Amino acid sequence: MPDHQQPKKRLFVTLMGLTCLMIVGVIYLLWWIPTTGLANIHPSLPRIVGIAFGALSLIALVGTLVLVLTTALGKDILFTRFLRGVVVKFLLPVIELIGRACGISIDTIRQSFIAMNNSLVLSQRFKVKPDRVLILLPHCLQLFECEIKVTGDINKCARCGRCNIMGLADLAHKYSIDISVATGGTLARKVIIEKRPKLVLAVACERDLTSGIKDCYPLPVIGVLNDRPFGPCFNTKVDVDKIDESLQAVIG
Repeated sequence: MPDHQQPKKRLFVTLMGLTCLMIVGVIYLLWWIPTTGLANIHPSLPRIVGIAFGALSLIALVGTLVLVLTTALGKDILFTRFLRGVVVKFLLPVIELIGRACGISIDTIRQSFIAMNNSLVLSQRFKVKPDRVLILLPHCLQLFECEIKVTGDINKCARCGRCNIMGLADLAHKYSIDISVATGGTLARKVIIEKRPKLVLAVACERDLTSGIKDCYPLPVIGVLNDRPFGPCFNTKVDVDKIDESLQAVIG
């Protein structure tokens, strides 16, 4: 795979640390600016508010440190699922804004986010039965010229080997795992609601994987980026061995 398909967690961790420092700075300003007015109300009020804001700052710093250690060590240290939710639901939009302000492309930030999300999911070391795992694929993995459309039923694949669908279908059969091909986010959400898996392994581009991880939380999602040698949404490819490796890590 090309280098851009090998995302690094450290970029997102760095941006997350910068975001945390900015949040602490904002908390301090929110306390410092109205200090005089609070003292006029009651002499003890600035100290009480300061303690409250100090506690918030400490929580932000400790939470960031726990996430960094969890990502680095690959072990569930404390409240990983909850902290992943904070990142997915609240911090990600802020981190994207800060990253873009630093001249980093949105796709690069999302690649790093997906890598960190995968690390947090895998750090929980849980094992899932094969029948509770869902592999979710984009339709653009299928050869555009193929007359047999596998959307809805991947078993229609003729196993010609001209695209990755054959290898993925064989992988799903090997582990007895549900596998679905979706034409968009709406259909993907419908499939997840119908099948009710405990874990999703999704293949897509940066944008779709990021939005899918956000929409599915707290359901754990492992994201695998596709390769786009012919541009977006056309005859894309994916590393089947990487998917096999991810499945081996979570199937019990």
